[in-house]
Amino acid sequence: METAQFIDVLDREGQSLAEAAAAAGVDAKVPTCPQWQVRDLLRHTGMVHRWATAFVVEGHTAYHPDGGLPDLDGDALLEWFQEGHRALVDALSAAPPDLDCWHFMPAPSPLEFWARRQAHETTVHRVDAESARGAVGPVELAVAVDGIDELLRSFHARPKSRVRTDRPRVLRIRATDTEATPDAVWTVRLSSEPPVAERGGSGAAADCELTGTAEQLYLSLWNRQPFPLVTGDASLAELWREKSAVTWN
Repeated sequence: METAQFIDVLDREGQSLAEAAAAAGVDAKVPTCPQWQVRDLLRHTGMVHRWATAFVVEGHTAYHPDGGLPDLDGDALLEWFQEGHRALVDALSAAPPDLDCWHFMPAPSPLEFWARRQAHETTVHRVDAESARGAVGPVELAVAVDGIDELLRSFHARPKSRVRTDRPRVLRIRATDTEATPDAVWTVRLSSEPPVAERGGSGAAADCELTGTAEQLYLSLWNRQPFPLVTGDASLAELWREKSAVTWN
């Protein structure tokens, strides 16, 4: 996917998130994040959007803290979320290709990093908002495939990943609905170090394989739903479930 496509995804998914949040109401529980109500979801995602916007607009070349969660609720909170989402979309759309700012995972450019990261951040939280409403819409195939790739090859390649094993193991992720993307298979090598994932590598023996549509795997790997099909050593799927959560701090 290209930067412009990521921005389009961010735009669309943020609007859908706001619509679902308004329909559910800020008091509604979020089934995919049991510790949250919709107000928590709006506060968190809106804060992240503003945090990302600051890097793009202000050009911070080192880590810059977020602005914290707002003391807002109800309609005022929803409006605050919408304003922050729109500001991020506009900032990314107006940013130059050679934008120079801090980013926390490898990427072809800082601009592509922030567009991609916020597209997936917002897609996953749109699913959360729709789960509170009671009807969850689909995740586009290309978005799901790219999101699996980002999670496996970028997020969990970082030293802070807790998905580790005492002895080397191999976990395979295989999407079943990607005829146009035959390499939508990932081999994740687990050890006492951060996971090392490669695209493809299906010839290597795997201790456990997770199989399903790209959308199912995307949401499962983000711990939004159970894994569709687990073959082999199910303890590795459970390890992922227990240790893979990405926390803000």
